[in-house]
Amino acid sequence: MTKKPLNPVQRILILTLTTIRKSMSINAPISEVFTYFARPEHMADQFPENMGLNILPLEVKNGFGVGTIFRISGDFDGKRLEWDCETIEYIPHRKIVAKMIEGPFKSWTITVNFEPLEVKKTSTSIQVDYDMPMGPLGGFIDKIKLKKIAERGIENGLYRVKSLLEGTGSIPVYLTLDAYREILKEKEKANLSVSETILKIIKDYQVRKVAQ
Repeated sequence: MTKKPLNPVQRILILTLTTIRKSMSINAPISEVFTYFARPEHMADQFPENMGLNILPLEVKNGFGVGTIFRISGDFDGKRLEWDCETIEYIPHRKIVAKMIEGPFKSWTITVNFEPLEVKKTSTSIQVDYDMPMGPLGGFIDKIKLKKIAERGIENGLYRVKSLLEGTGSIPVYLTLDAYREILKEKEKANLSVSETILKIIKDYQVRKVAQ
């Protein structure tokens, strides 16, 4: 059976659409890996601090499931970009998909897939598909630079998540992102796991209370 040729619109879409795809195996149960990625704001921890990436949940639906809306903002190639996304697909322990509903791109979609390899080993892949605008913004931002920045950020992010989840036995999802960042700073100082750092902070607090 011969493949049907693409029409002009389809050919243009293929030429203009940029796809970034990265994957990694993480030595942690699929439930823990999924739980981490299910919180949109955790995406900010996956990029270098100098990008100033910030993820703000605007409307949470079904436990961060379908219908959840969040805002992404950050410094990309010297330009401050901001866009709102909506979670459009949410299959527990399998898949999360979110797309831009308002922002500078013509289109922007992120897909995260999860596959159990063993009881405590998970294959995680992230794919971002985006289309730059044809107007002034598209001209100001170097498409090649932007792709490299995004590729590096996603890859570094996967390594960070791998390091984080393989160094702990649980995900403290009950913490705010700011509190979690402070715990990570203490973790580095004390050279402990995240869970051990939390216990240390609690014990230190109890000691101070008794001493007062």
